[in-house]
Amino acid sequence: MTSIKTFVGAKIHGLRVTDKSLNYRGSATIPLSLMEAAGISPFERVYLVNKNNGHRWDTYAIPGPEGGFALNGAAARQGEVGDEVLLWTFRLEAEFSGANVVFVNHADNTLDRVERYPSPCEAP
Repeated sequence: MTSIKTFVGAKIHGLRVTDKSLNYRGSATIPLSLMEAAGISPFERVYLVNKNNGHRWDTYAIPGPEGGFALNGAAARQGEVGDEVLLWTFRLEAEFSGANVVFVNHADNTLDRVERYPSPCEAP
């Protein structure tokens, strides 16, 4: 019998909060280019941690303008403009199939590089 486990699907390092909107129905607004590089779909569940205060929460991703990263709804209480946030997704699989890890330029929330963490089954 094959067991299903939870593995990291994608990760974005180094997002800087550029905006927050308490009176929004919720979500995290992420530049579409970063979402695409990581393999994150609009409205996909994402998990976040604020490196400045240690708060952790989950919400869903919506695409936004380049250079921005906004905390919306109740998530706006999780950080301040300028805080650094890490974001990741998970997926249920029998075996780890690899993950894209996106590194962000801290100055302007643009793509710095993408590293692929391969599945142990992928050829080197």
